[in-house]
Amino acid sequence: MELFNLTGQVALVTGAGSGLGRAMAEALAEAGAHVVLADINPDTLAEAHATLPGSGEVLLLDVSDRSALRAAITDIDRRHDRLDIAIANAGITAGPSHMTEGGQLSAVQDGQWDQVMHMNLTSVFTTIQAAAGVMKPRGYGRIIATASVAGLKSERMVGYAYAATKAAVVNLVRHSAVELATHGVTVNGIAPGPFRTNIAGGRIRDPKVAAMFAETVPMRRIADPDEIKGVALLLASPASSYMTGVTIPVDGGIMAI
Repeated sequence: MELFNLTGQVALVTGAGSGLGRAMAEALAEAGAHVVLADINPDTLAEAHATLPGSGEVLLLDVSDRSALRAAITDIDRRHDRLDIAIANAGITAGPSHMTEGGQLSAVQDGQWDQVMHMNLTSVFTTIQAAAGVMKPRGYGRIIATASVAGLKSERMVGYAYAATKAAVVNLVRHSAVELATHGVTVNGIAPGPFRTNIAGGRIRDPKVAAMFAETVPMRRIADPDEIKGVALLLASPASSYMTGVTIPVDGGIMAI
């Protein structure tokens, strides 16, 4: 189990107030890491911190504010004299599925597109950039980005902006991994399928919507957030020492179709 031991390490997880971010933060804390939980929602952030096992702290942060995000990462490194793990998880979805009339090309609004691009892509790039800046001099780091199966294949249940940003994240992982490979810093992605989270206002919790998503999954069910913990711990730990530039689907078999 030493391969998965994070004792003494410091981790940052964005979007850690709920859903996949909260589950990943719990996995790292359970393995011994001191976890900085970052989120824009103070209520869910406090709740996540209250139930976090082991050591942790909260950081009220809007990742769309690039200056604040960079400053936060620099401050974590300064206060703890290290940042070993950074998980760029915060993100949003906007707009209906492209299967519906409201989600077709002609209906995509500029403001909506720009908001999703800034949250789902620019914030991930900024997190990777800032984390790499403090990890490279120390010769060690684990950077993880939350992508989506919608970034690996055409996914009829999501909108254009979401699919485009998640595809870009997959390639951003590859690109940055190559640059950082000789510096002891790995960059990998996780591509979740449908999980029971609060994204899109938690609409996947609606039984009808959940049933629609489940029909696209070979396992015929929606995943629980805790089912992301294993791959998050793998990519954050010494166990993944020879893995970089990959995005791993956690999708109930969707990518096998």
